[in-house]
Amino acid sequence: MSEDLDRIREKWLEKSAGAASTVALMAVQVAALGKSGEITALVKQLGQIPSERRKEEGQRRNQLKEAVTAAIEARRAVLEAEELEAKLTSDRVDVTLPPAPAPQVEGRIHPISQTVDEIVAIFGEMGFKVAEGPDIEDDFHNFTALNIPPEHPARQMHDTFYLPPRADGSRLLLRTHTSPVQVRTMQKTTPPLRIIAPGRTYRCDSDMTHTPMFHQVEGLVVDETSHM
Repeated sequence: MSEDLDRIREKWLEKSAGAASTVALMAVQVAALGKSGEITALVKQLGQIPSERRKEEGQRRNQLKEAVTAAIEARRAVLEAEELEAKLTSDRVDVTLPPAPAPQVEGRIHPISQTVDEIVAIFGEMGFKVAEGPDIEDDFHNFTALNIPPEHPARQMHDTFYLPPRADGSRLLLRTHTSPVQVRTMQKTTPPLRIIAPGRTYRCDSDMTHTPMFHQVEGLVVDETSHM
C-alpha cells in the first residue's frame, strides 16, 4: 500500500506542477482533494483498516494530503502572479499615444464648471451680470479697500499666498476671496449695480476639509430701491 500512496502522490504533484492556469489548477484540486477526490476517498477509508495498522496508515495518508495541498497552493501563488502580470501588461495604457479621433472620445464639462454655469444662469434670470477680476491682486483691493486692518490675521503669511516683494517693497498676492472684484466694479461702474463674481480663490489651508485653491461666488447689489 505504501507504493500505491507514493504513486498517487507523484501523480498529483505532477498534475499540480503541470497546471497552466488557476482554472486548471482548481480542477486538479477538486479531483484530488474535493468532496469526491481520490485523496479524500483514501482518508475516508481509514475506518476500514484494521486498528493495529490504522494509526500508521492514517499518518501516511495525511502526509499525502498535506504534500499535495502544499504543492497546489505553491503552484497557485505562481499562477496568480503570472496572470496578474499578464493582465497588467494587457491593460497598460500608452499615455504618449495621441487621443482617438471624435466621436470615439467625447469631452465632459467639469462638475465645478457645471455648478458655476448653473449659478450664473440662475442669477442671470434675476438680472445679475457676471463680473471678473485678476487672480493676482494687490494689498489695497484684497484687504485695505475692504476695511481689513493692517494687524488682521487674514493678512498673515499663514493665511495668504504672497508673491516675492517688488522693488518698492510692496507685495502682490493670490486673492483670498472674490471681494476685490466688487471693489474694482464699484470703482469703474456707476450704480445701479447687480453683479455676481464667481472665481478661484487661494488660501493657505490644506487638510481633509480644505483645499488651497477653491471657488467662490459673491453677489453685489447697489441701488436706491434695494432692500432686504
